[in-house]
Amino acid sequence: MNTERLIRFQQPQKVLGYLGRLDEERVAGLFGLGLEAYRGILQAFDASARQTAEELLAVPGFAEKVDRLPFEPGQRVAAVGESTTADRQSWFEILRHLLALRRPGDGISLVNLAVSGQTTTQALAALPGLYFQRPDWVLCMLGGNDAMRVAAPHGPTQVSIAETERNLRALEESVPARWVWVAPTAVDEARVAAYQPFQQARLTWANDDVAAVAKVMPGTPVVAEGADLIEDGVHLSLAGQRAVAAAVVDALS
Repeated sequence: MNTERLIRFQQPQKVLGYLGRLDEERVAGLFGLGLEAYRGILQAFDASARQTAEELLAVPGFAEKVDRLPFEPGQRVAAVGESTTADRQSWFEILRHLLALRRPGDGISLVNLAVSGQTTTQALAALPGLYFQRPDWVLCMLGGNDAMRVAAPHGPTQVSIAETERNLRALEESVPARWVWVAPTAVDEARVAAYQPFQQARLTWANDDVAAVAKVMPGTPVVAEGADLIEDGVHLSLAGQRAVAAAVVDALS
């Protein structure tokens, strides 16, 4: 896996808190980069997310939907999720730019707590970090890693569907905020099966398992149909992230 892709999905400072404060220079060193090179990659990802937001705002009627989003001035919006949300150019980062571009005076703060590879069980264990943020809203897109099957092709899912349901409900009940549930996106099973790193690790995903997660989410989750994927068949491309961002805005507006 190349360094740029690692930086896109991995944020060590979120999971290595026991090492003390990790500033940008120390994080850059973890990736084997100097500070300026690291910052350049971050800026490129941020620019892509901003450009995608600008493209969405140019779609007739979309800017007005952003105006109608129910976030009030001064509110805090937190994201809980896995790699789809931790992605440096994720749907949540696109949402951040949509609000900054369209509603700059509202002072709405967005904090992305998503961690690549996180299951619902791990998200439950990380609740203190969410408590600390005291969010008014929580946008949660979890369950894709729960649905991953180990010892493929016949092994169990990483987290049982009953445990996934319990965890999601416990998350909602533990934090007094407005919760918005976003369903994990469908995978491309053929690409997943052909992706060598997954073959070597004996990991796989099936859409029946992913769909089962959406069915046990509290309430009615936001669903992004036909979101585009990168070569591994699991992670979203930038176009796929745009589709999820648009679906979230459509649902909330």
